[in-house]
Amino acid sequence: MNEEKVVDNIEYVKSRLPEDDVVYDLAEVFKVFGDSTRTKILSCLQIRDLNVGEMAEILGMSISAVSHQLRILRGAKLVKGEKQGKEVKYSLDDDHVTKIMECGLTHINERE
Repeated sequence: MNEEKVVDNIEYVKSRLPEDDVVYDLAEVFKVFGDSTRTKILSCLQIRDLNVGEMAEILGMSISAVSHQLRILRGAKLVKGEKQGKEVKYSLDDDHVTKIMECGLTHINERE
């Protein structure tokens, strides 16, 4: 490959990279997925909207531990809560979360 083409390739890629703050935000979202407990919570919510007590029972965790993880997931805009009477039902924030989970599972299953 000639030197001019290499420079063109480099400039082409550099011009299309996301801004640093966008890259940082994306990395932060992926950090949230990096915790197996949070991933289990997201997996539960892919199946059905649940309240904290239901998730705690399913996962064999305390309500306070699940609440702590939900706070992180809400902060990352991966889950949302809707008050229903005295309790809050949690769900995935939008279809993008489901797509991220599905892509990750597809990738993992390819290796088997």
